[in-house]
Amino acid sequence: MSNNSNNNGEMTQKGREALERFKMESASEMGINLKQGYNGDLTSREAGSIGGRMVQKMISAYKQQ
Repeated sequence: MSNNSNNNGEMTQKGREALERFKMESASEMGINLKQGYNGDLTSREAGSIGGRMVQKMISAYKQQ
């Protein structure tokens, strides 16, 4: 049972890393400079646009499958 727990933790970490790369890629496409860690200097509009762009790309990828 503990082995399953370890696998879930590893998958969760891989998922977080993938989402972080996806976020950086989406921000870069929009011309928004993100840095690793805290990005408190972003406006709410910029932060929201990044999330919105990520959702658009996920929906588009889902429709293509």
